Parts: sequence; C-alpha cells; structure tokens
Amino acid sequence: MMPFVIAFPAIEPEIFRFGPFALRWYAVAYIAGIVIGWRLALRLADQRPRFITRLAIDDFVAWVTLGVILGGRLGYVVFYKPLYYLANPLEILVLWHGGMSFHGGMLGVIAATFWFAFRRGIPLLALGDVVALLAPIGLFLGRLANFVNAELYGRTTDVGWAMIFPSDPSGQPRHPSQLYEATLEGLVLFAILAWMTWRTPARTRPGLVGGSFLAGYAIARIVCEFFREPDAHLGFLWAGATMGQLLSVPMLLVGIALIYAACKRLPLADRPAA
Repeated sequence: MMPFVIAFPAIEPEIFRFGPFALRWYAVAYIAGIVIGWRLALRLADQRPRFITRLAIDDFVAWVTLGVILGGRLGYVVFYKPLYYLANPLEILVLWHGGMSFHGGMLGVIAATFWFAFRRGIPLLALGDVVALLAPIGLFLGRLANFVNAELYGRTTDVGWAMIFPSDPSGQPRHPSQLYEATLEGLVLFAILAWMTWRTPARTRPGLVGGSFLAGYAIARIVCEFFREPDAHLGFLWAGATMGQLLSVPMLLVGIALIYAACKRLPLADRPAA
C-alpha cells in the first residue's frame, strides 16, 4: 500500500521564456542571493570594527560572483563527473544544463577573497567573516530552487511528509531533502551567524564567524546527506559516506581550527577602512 504523500507543487522551473531566452528560478536564486548579500555587506561596512569601504564592497561583489560561478562549475566537473567532462570538455561551458558544486563554489569564493584582500590591503579573515555571514542566504535560496526543479531529492521514506518528485523515474515517496538543507544550511546557520555578528563581539576576533560557518555548514550538510539520495553515478563511497559528506569533513576541521585560533587572537581594533 502506498503511504500518504504530499503532492509536489506544480511550479515550472522557468518563470518565463522569450524565444531562446528563459529566466529560471535557479538563476533568480543566484541573483537574489548576491543582491541581498551585497546590501547587507554595505551595512556591515558602516559598523565597527571598520576595515573596508562601501566602494570596496561594490568592487568585491563582482569577484565573489565570479568565484561562485567558476568555482561551482569547476568543482562539479572535478568532484562529481571528471571522466565525463574529460571526454566531453566543451560540455564544461554548457552551464544551462546544470551542474554546480557548493564545495567548488566555496573554494572559488575563498580564492577571490584572498586575491581581493591582498590587492586592497584588507584583513583577510575579517573580510572572510563578512562573506561567511552572507553565504547562508544564497544557500537557502539555492536549495529552494533545487526543490522547484525537483532535483537533488531525498531517499525513499514512509514519513508523513514524503513527496513523489516528477523527475524521479522510480515514482517512490522520498524525503524533500532540499527543504531540510534550506532550513539547516540556510535559515538556521544564518540565524546563528547573525546573532554572533550583531549580538556578540565576534567580529572583533577575525576568523570566528568564518570558522563557525565552515563548521556549521559541514555539520548541517553531513546530517542532511543521510536523507538525500546520493548522486546516481557515484552512489555511496568510502564507509558508506556520500561525496557531500566526504567533502564536508575538511571543512569541519578547518572551521574548528579557525574558531580556536580566533579565540586566541587579540581583538581587532577599529582601523581606517581600505
């Protein structure tokens, strides 16, 4: 007997189409995440400890955007389908067919942050804390877009809120794991980091917010992966872990190290913004 399932909402992945051009919810999620993050970063630039100007924030947004797109795409190519793209290298450029990796995007953003901080003489860890605070916003919107696209769905289950995803050929009830990730990686993580940023002296200890993001995201991702269906071409890997879980372990370790180092470091004094 088929268990009770919640009907999957009939939301088209495309908002509208005009000839060959189509605006998708996934693209809107990226754009909205960047715009909201940019506006919050401008607000942080006006608050103590000051270390970056609003004009520098405007310039930095372009580099972060580039890091997200290039890093996310190359991360997917390297981590998830290296043999396929080695045989079909031109497919790497076909972004509209999907295929982005959070862990790759994170590495791209880290590289962009390193470069920008070095060129402008901005404290690297302090700038990283700003990026870390804003990242869960994009994660939340991105996971909602995954849900609308009926992709990256969960494992089969008989819970009362199970769904049958139209993109699933098996037709089995599954966890809406995209919503679990949107909640933990997005809402919960942002609430914790926002509390640290605006209700504690965390920003005076560069690396504390950034380390908390890395550790917090790693824990949330590892937990959510227990409910998410592994990628079909990868399946379960070492010790039954998924690729998402294995990639999150280094994040957890680096996050803990950053938190420890930040707590030992002298507080950051207010300085002329770069």
